[in-house]
Amino acid sequence: MADTVSSRFPAGFLWGAATAAYQIEGAVSEDGRGPSIWDTFSHTTGMVRDGDTGDVACDSYHRWPEDVALLAGLGAGAYRFSVAWPRIQPAGSGPVNASALDYYERLVDGLVAAGIAPVLTLYHWDLPQALQDRGGWLDRDTAHRFADYAAVVGERLGDRVRLWATHNEPFVVTVLGHVLGTHAPGATGIAGLAVAHQLLLSHGLAVQALRAQGRTGLGIVNNYSPAWAASTSEADVAAANLYDQIQNRAFTDPPLLGRHCELLEQAYASLPDLVHDGDLAVIAEPVDWMGVNYYNPTKVAAPDEDVELPFRFLPIGGYPRTAFDWPVVPQGLHETLTMLRERYDDRLPPLYITENGCAYADAPGSDGAVDDPERVAFLDSHLQALARAIADGVDVRGYFCWSLLDNFEWAEGYSKRFGLTYVDFATQTRTPKSSYEWYGSVARGEA
Repeated sequence: MADTVSSRFPAGFLWGAATAAYQIEGAVSEDGRGPSIWDTFSHTTGMVRDGDTGDVACDSYHRWPEDVALLAGLGAGAYRFSVAWPRIQPAGSGPVNASALDYYERLVDGLVAAGIAPVLTLYHWDLPQALQDRGGWLDRDTAHRFADYAAVVGERLGDRVRLWATHNEPFVVTVLGHVLGTHAPGATGIAGLAVAHQLLLSHGLAVQALRAQGRTGLGIVNNYSPAWAASTSEADVAAANLYDQIQNRAFTDPPLLGRHCELLEQAYASLPDLVHDGDLAVIAEPVDWMGVNYYNPTKVAAPDEDVELPFRFLPIGGYPRTAFDWPVVPQGLHETLTMLRERYDDRLPPLYITENGCAYADAPGSDGAVDDPERVAFLDSHLQALARAIADGVDVRGYFCWSLLDNFEWAEGYSKRFGLTYVDFATQTRTPKSSYEWYGSVARGEA
């Protein structure tokens, strides 16, 4: 066989693309959907670039057959999407919205009919506003309501979903949403670190609820970023270690090792009512897989005297940069995967790359085509790094490109385009980019 990108991966390797509900669905007030914290946040002046909201997004709620067709044309073996909790339970608990379950069942059945495995994320950041009004992720009861919601979705869709992710990037929910305030719900302060425990508890409770139904393929998705010390000084190395804990260990140690990392243990020592007896055993309920989201490393230095955080970030020079101003460092993916294998050894379950991608200033040319060679180069280099990690013994079983579509990019609104498919948000016309054609050739085993 000729040496192609796809030939470097094992037989049965799963190729897919990913999206999230609030970023693509739109239809925020239709068919009984309740408001989420991202509806509230995006409609708050100054929170999202250009005042953008997810009210319409990619209108995938109505155009999902077109998006399934894009996946089929790509040759994707799987589609990672999320379910919107405020559609299923508009009040966050109690009565279930039947029309929402009907919608997701149509989507799942459409995927299955196209030969595409559904990979379902239960929580991709859109907490029902009604639960936020009662304390949100700082309230222990929210973890139990999440398990109830998981059971509802599992009962309706469980026989057709191949992989389940409880949470997407709980680090982002905790740090950006509840410590720094740059994501919904916009809370600030170090007390927000308590959210990490509640998210992990909700994960364990949801795994138990789904397992009780006989569901398999249960996991969680974390985002990882190698913490590179700015120098060999003791202060910079210590700062990098602290950042490594919150970014790379805080949401992996508890599910796999049954204990919080040292940083959170210290933070929780002053919160005696937070961690109850038995919580960590629930959190460590065995999972079948884990998702790895990787975008770039982080360069960390000791803090300045007037900075409250115990570290500060420095730019990483010497690499190409994306439109997000993130450095393109494919070897960081290899570093991430080998770090996980070395750190967790036989406790590490099979991995999937659940997100990897890049934003560039894509635009149609005079012929209407969207040529994005930088994205092709990004994907090619990262897939080569992934293949090296697999050759080095890391058990990775699939790769999901972020994202199938240009979409609502959270606090950046519509200013950043990550998609394999260009979306004209005024007309909702979808135009596959040249990266769509390239990645499709890999997924189909042709390149």
